[in-house]
Amino acid sequence: MNEIKELRIGNLLIKLPIIQGGMGVGISLAGLASAVANQGGVGTIATAGIGMFEPDFNTNYLEANIRALKKEIKKARRLTKGILGVNIMVALSNYADLVKTAVEEEIDIVFSGAGLPFNLPGFLNKDSKTKLVPIVSSGRAAAIIAKKWMDKYNYLPDAIVVEGPKAGGHLGFKEEHLDDPKYTLEKLVPEVIEAVKPYVEKYGKPIPVIAAGGIYSGEDVCKFLMMGAAGVQMGTRFVTTDECDSSVIFKQAYINSGKNDVTIIKSPVGMPGRAIRNKFIDDVSRGERKPFTCPHHCIITCDFKNTPYCIALALLNAQKGLLDEGFAFAGANAYRTKEIIPVKDLIADLLEEYHRACKD
Repeated sequence: MNEIKELRIGNLLIKLPIIQGGMGVGISLAGLASAVANQGGVGTIATAGIGMFEPDFNTNYLEANIRALKKEIKKARRLTKGILGVNIMVALSNYADLVKTAVEEEIDIVFSGAGLPFNLPGFLNKDSKTKLVPIVSSGRAAAIIAKKWMDKYNYLPDAIVVEGPKAGGHLGFKEEHLDDPKYTLEKLVPEVIEAVKPYVEKYGKPIPVIAAGGIYSGEDVCKFLMMGAAGVQMGTRFVTTDECDSSVIFKQAYINSGKNDVTIIKSPVGMPGRAIRNKFIDDVSRGERKPFTCPHHCIITCDFKNTPYCIALALLNAQKGLLDEGFAFAGANAYRTKEIIPVKDLIADLLEEYHRACKD
């Protein structure tokens, strides 16, 4: 039987080369992250809107987010001795605070996308244990980050996640590229591996490339590992688990969805997003406004004065199961989910699918 290969990121040895993608608002917190880490993968806490569960979120935005992130990291550490990451979007207005907090809490890995994280190594000090992994959508972006980090900080990415256009949530592509064969993950993975190769060879440091976006089955895992990826990142498949931190109503929205329900929306933050279509999305697309106040402008690129709704609030409502007042972000394969199962069983299923696909 073809045993699955371990993933090494710096001095971290990850037995199962599967990273659970960070899903906000509040979909992947300590509960899901620790469950995945306990199975040998990397569990990831999403930091977007993490302070929304704090009572003083609207009046004390920055501190509420820092406090909430510390709480979730500490809680996850109590639940697992495994490897934990946080996902911190460059587009967040409190990006610097969140990165500093995660590094101080000695999180194992910071994953950072939704913009190019040019200054990320600047948050480390000489004793920091945290690994830095940018999320990109092209070989060009991977090469630019490697060059800038090396020139300014003498630091290469510890790994790179390349996220293709079938991912859930906000997408780093123009809408017209989402179905363009030139932008498939199968094209992007070799492109990113080639883009970082000169840095790997010149500095003698490996930069594992992790494939993400639309990876759903063990067969997909096999395909991308055979293609040269060192690991995969998966989000959607982990939503319909017992340990996922969302309401069961949110999980059920995945199970009840059909292929045509998974749709592309225009997000207030200026990027296309993939979500499960519902009445809220239909209302907005018909031109209805959902009134809100914006006390903190949480995402730099959000056109909050002109947008018909607050995306952070819509995602928080969805997390709580209030789908009349929000919607569920989801990857292209969300409609394939059929039941809610423990993370342990999901990993067993993935490994069985992997071995079946990767038979010698």
